[in-house]
Amino acid sequence: MLPQEIIRTKRDGGVLSEAQIQQFVRGLVDHSWSEGQVAALGMAVFLRGMGRAEIVALTRAMMHSGRVLQWPDMPGPVLDKHSSGGVGDKVSLMLAPMVAACGGYVPMIAGRGLGHTGGTVDKLEAIAGYQTAPEASRFDALVRQLGCAIIGQTADLAPADKRFYATRDVAACVESVPLITASILSKKLAAGLQGLAMDVKVGNGAFASTPEFARELAHSIVDVAAGAGLPTRALITDMNQVLGDTVGNALELQEALDYLSGKRREARLHEVTMALAAEMLLLGGLAADKAQAHARLQQALDSGAAAEKFAQMVSALGGPADLFDRPEAYLPAAPVVRAIAAPRSGFVSAVRTRDIGVLIVQMGGGRRLPTDQLDLAVGLTQVLPLGSAVRQGEPLALLHARTPAQADEAQASFLAAYELGDAPPAAAPVVLEIL
Repeated sequence: MLPQEIIRTKRDGGVLSEAQIQQFVRGLVDHSWSEGQVAALGMAVFLRGMGRAEIVALTRAMMHSGRVLQWPDMPGPVLDKHSSGGVGDKVSLMLAPMVAACGGYVPMIAGRGLGHTGGTVDKLEAIAGYQTAPEASRFDALVRQLGCAIIGQTADLAPADKRFYATRDVAACVESVPLITASILSKKLAAGLQGLAMDVKVGNGAFASTPEFARELAHSIVDVAAGAGLPTRALITDMNQVLGDTVGNALELQEALDYLSGKRREARLHEVTMALAAEMLLLGGLAADKAQAHARLQQALDSGAAAEKFAQMVSALGGPADLFDRPEAYLPAAPVVRAIAAPRSGFVSAVRTRDIGVLIVQMGGGRRLPTDQLDLAVGLTQVLPLGSAVRQGEPLALLHARTPAQADEAQASFLAAYELGDAPPAAAPVVLEIL
């Protein structure tokens, strides 16, 4: 089959056969398809869509384009969680050790920041010595031994997806529900999972800006995962404000440490973390119902078991054994810390959350180019949530910057993203729907 004939089939609205899809994926890996041909098929799918059988076939083919992890004789269920991306989303850092403390096994292969959204791997690299790319055998052993390990994406898992995504990114066809679905699930299936909790963010800080798009994506992921043999639950969660009260790599890592140790747990962050972790326990048969799942997870937090799992993981992957005791010795800190004063009295009535994420990128906490080195120390803490009452001159957030000039610029951007009104906005739930 010629690549151009496969492209023509989809361009004209036809249904691709499994054989055609497999040839395309082989072409991604062995480069028998040119960049132009890959981009052309991506755009044809973007415009024409795919049926469920096509998406399942594409997902499976990309899953089998590289190594597929196996977990024989694992004493408990192999589970994971994935987020579509948000601002201040550090849920994975707490969720993996919480589920591990409840008897699950979490081989979490996480990503780096994408666009205005932060990445779990970047946050972990704020810990001095932490290795995000261990040998495969070491990763396997740690998951079995500790119950969880969080590392970066590896070149041998779903390599076809890596090339396809890079081409889609520059060809303006990323926002395709079939292709997003296949991209996410091919990597999760390659990780050998038995259950997946999917967090689909929706709002002005998410890639899915409308409820309709978020619901379409959530249904697609759940349905295709079922067709590919991976039980999955999807939660649609709010991203119209920062999740938690920190943004920035080291600062979010510190918030995760405070959460696990019980020093502070911001309410919205706690609700999302518990909801996703509870679905994982239910998928793995580790709880009979949501009430029992929540009770087990809360016990893992209150007893210190989840914090201990995280500490063991950090130490085993090259980080310090006393991170919880002396985080300031190992996490980078910005030299300039400044309160951003409210320009008037009122209530926080709206936040342009994407602009907050872009602000962090502009400060160096995110990437403009794939090769950029991050400033892991910069960001925001004590960010006020929607509905907060504030008097003129009181802080809306604390800004952590590299220089006074950078702080001046970032402060102006932050104030432009925050809207103060005379009345608080209507309260909105953080977990909007579960599929």
